[in-house]
Amino acid sequence: MKIQESAENYLETILILSEKNAHVRSIDIATELHFTKPSVSVAMKKLRENDFIRMDSDGFITLTESGMEIASRMYERHRLLSDWLVYLGVSRETAVEDACRIEHVISQESFEKIRAHVTEMKELL
Repeated sequence: MKIQESAENYLETILILSEKNAHVRSIDIATELHFTKPSVSVAMKKLRENDFIRMDSDGFITLTESGMEIASRMYERHRLLSDWLVYLGVSRETAVEDACRIEHVISQESFEKIRAHVTEMKELL
């Protein structure tokens, strides 16, 4: 299933925040992404309706299995592409920004080839 880039970003952000904090709330996401709380609330409603997240009565957000799958895939792409670009000589700040854009449009085939190349390079070092 193809989902929008914004949904992928929200799911990835929820994953990252959940690794830092015991609980994730909409306000945490809004703060992290520099979005308004109403914008995040609308997005969370759509993610709930599509069964990517659950929100309990206290407003704590967790990823469903399908949400976790997407978030993990995006986060892996982001980390690997950022590190690869830095290795190539791109500044960390630019690499992170570029990786954030690339991670959503790169095909799985191309990503797998880049991952294999990076793994091979690490083994040589």
